[in-house]
Amino acid sequence: MPNIKLTVIAPVYNEEDVIGAFHARLSEVLASLADIDSRVLYVVDRCTDNTVEILRTLVRRDPRAKVITLSSRFGHQMSLVAGIDDSLDSDAVIMMDSDLQHPPELIPELIDNFRRGFEVVYTVRRDTEGINPLRRLAGNCFYRLLSGLSRVPMNANAADFRLISGRVAKILSTDFRERNMFLRGLFTWIGFRQTGIDYVAGKRVGGYSKYSLSKMLQLATAAILSFSTKPLQLGIFAGALFSLLSFIIMMWAVVEFFIDKSIPSGWTTLVVLLLMFSGIQLIVLGIIGAYIGGIYEEVKDRPRYIIDEEISCDERTQG
Repeated sequence: MPNIKLTVIAPVYNEEDVIGAFHARLSEVLASLADIDSRVLYVVDRCTDNTVEILRTLVRRDPRAKVITLSSRFGHQMSLVAGIDDSLDSDAVIMMDSDLQHPPELIPELIDNFRRGFEVVYTVRRDTEGINPLRRLAGNCFYRLLSGLSRVPMNANAADFRLISGRVAKILSTDFRERNMFLRGLFTWIGFRQTGIDYVAGKRVGGYSKYSLSKMLQLATAAILSFSTKPLQLGIFAGALFSLLSFIIMMWAVVEFFIDKSIPSGWTTLVVLLLMFSGIQLIVLGIIGAYIGGIYEEVKDRPRYIIDEEISCDERTQG
């Protein structure tokens, strides 16, 4: 079998404390692989620290490494898409974070499964060293919720650490033009032969997690909007439920009116019902607004990302 042309895509955002250790460990693993022509592509999502200068130094010393810097903060998912778009000549593409929580030592196993004919080899995080229990609980609840809402089966605790074939990369690059992407779901939806590998995420060597609560909520919203319309059906069920409740209360009020003439006017009941129905209406309107907002973002058809600079070992750059 001829050599496999492999690209490892690593999104980077403010990782000056760990990026050097990551590159050294990744390079050691790639150097041990036989019959693999590999390169490393760093996609920098507009850092505010010294990460770009560190990467510039690393790239000068390593002809297999390349850096793409984005012009603004486009996010983790768009950084991966930018890397895939730049790797369409590869036989296989591996996506992994640059904080060393995705162990590079798992790459040979990913490639072995690719050689066996699997076009998507995803990883499933069974545990994370030192993770906050509340964060773990939130992740488990999210995947259970998404699996219940979506017709596409979701792998619980699936990570963005995966291998995809060149064919899958081309399909994603040419046929999917969405802005609000949830890649973990899209690769499941695309299909083809897939298999999973379990791993335990290590502790961060340096820096801090860039996935704040707000970022996690944004990703969760993008996932639900991309793969389910069931929240839109909430209005139908809520309307039917509370219409039934209103009918029961109405019948009770009529009966009580004829049985007990001293019953005061139903001020409390009216206030409770009014507040209850108003709250339900606002929730349903908010859900509809989220979907309309997603449509609005898509129809503007702005670029999903903009490249500021490309850095390689021969110092050729594009601005």
